[in-house]
Amino acid sequence: MNKTLRFMAVPTLALGALALSGAPAMAHDGDHSYQATLGQLNGSSASGTVAVHVTGNQAHVSLNVSGLAETFMDAPYPHVQHIHVGAKGQCPAPAADANGDGVISTTEGAPSYGKIGTTLSTSGDTSPAAGLDLKLAGQGGAYTIDRTFELNAETKEALHNGTAVVVVHGLDPATLSAAGQAAKSDLVPSLPLAATSPALCGTLVAGQMAMPVGGADTGVKQTPQNNDAGVLALGGGLVLAAAAGGTYIVRRRKAA
Repeated sequence: MNKTLRFMAVPTLALGALALSGAPAMAHDGDHSYQATLGQLNGSSASGTVAVHVTGNQAHVSLNVSGLAETFMDAPYPHVQHIHVGAKGQCPAPAADANGDGVISTTEGAPSYGKIGTTLSTSGDTSPAAGLDLKLAGQGGAYTIDRTFELNAETKEALHNGTAVVVVHGLDPATLSAAGQAAKSDLVPSLPLAATSPALCGTLVAGQMAMPVGGADTGVKQTPQNNDAGVLALGGGLVLAAAAGGTYIVRRRKAA
């Protein structure tokens, strides 16, 4: 079997619940800090922390995660993450699994955390469209994103209102139920459900560390990695796929 990591380009889909709207938002001047502890979703056993400091329209984000699915076809697993906005400002509870397959899919979680407001990319563009670029994704089972960028008005408003939620995507299929392993992505049926489903989630709260659904260990091992994975075009969604006969292989980080 070809061991080279490959990604399929998927046609852009209109996904209204997750697409960024162009509605204007109120400005909030001054310095503000927001934090969240990222708790596991879908049995990922991962953990993380994120802090956002806003000065005017500038945001400094520091995100640390560990315990995520580590490799994909013998290369670092690319994990995309975003600040989601425009919904309840919550991480989904188990009841969000509407179809009972044991997995909260991206769209099943959307009523709780909303659409993409800002992409927490490793470099470059932080727009919602950048969330599709795996070259800007976090790589491997543990990594850090630490950067400053201009914050868009809608995300700034969500932070001010307490409805901004950080979600990290990408699961190890082996950790899912039998039904979850057999299921196809709710975004692109040709892909496995694990490829697009959320693994970590936390609501950003002003001036304090917020505990999300599922809880989390705040200890983080930082092992940033890079690869040359290509861009996936999937409107509002996040997809990775192997081109080796439809086989999906993910290894998780072994416990120390």
